[in-house]
Amino acid sequence: MTGLGALLASDYPADLATGMVVNFRIAGVALAFGLALGVPFTLMYLGGRVARRIVAPMVGLMRAAPTFVVMFFLLNIIPKPWTLFGVDLTLPPSMIVALSLVPYAAAYIADNGRAAILGLRAGSQAEALLFLPNLIRAYVVLVMSSSAGVAIGVNEGVAVVLREAERQSTLGEQMVVFAVGVFAFGAVFQVGFAIVRLLMRSLSRRKKAGTAG
Repeated sequence: MTGLGALLASDYPADLATGMVVNFRIAGVALAFGLALGVPFTLMYLGGRVARRIVAPMVGLMRAAPTFVVMFFLLNIIPKPWTLFGVDLTLPPSMIVALSLVPYAAAYIADNGRAAILGLRAGSQAEALLFLPNLIRAYVVLVMSSSAGVAIGVNEGVAVVLREAERQSTLGEQMVVFAVGVFAFGAVFQVGFAIVRLLMRSLSRRKKAGTAG
């Protein structure tokens, strides 16, 4: 208990919170780009046969793309710095992590967007609204996946946990550090999944009411 009290009284909780904000920011950027890319794919899915044949393999490839592979691929092909309209720019590692998550996000949006529009066309507003909890679920998954940034030096939540653990002199103290980190991430994820469950229950009741009516 003494070790836990000392840890909580240190800079670790504040550093961990700051690092987790980086995870949330990366996930938000990835989801925004995923929407920008996934919505056109959704429309192509619902287009003619030629459009579906073009987009289906692309979405399948993005769905299967490993985040680590995409991240290191981008890390090695993007120049440092690169020039845009004559201005030298440097892409931060956190943005590279966000971009590496875009293929998954775009594929997820395309799949669920297609299902939502098909449900709407079938006259089921509840089926279409399932897109909202699915969007929250995607964001939670992206937050979890953003921890890949620790491999390229991004100061996100997992990096803070590992750095603090290295400072501890005993295995027991390191376990306390990890336990606090797991609790912090777990609490956030549970809140996210709780929101998803509430939305799902609300949509389920709406669907039943619509069927009864």
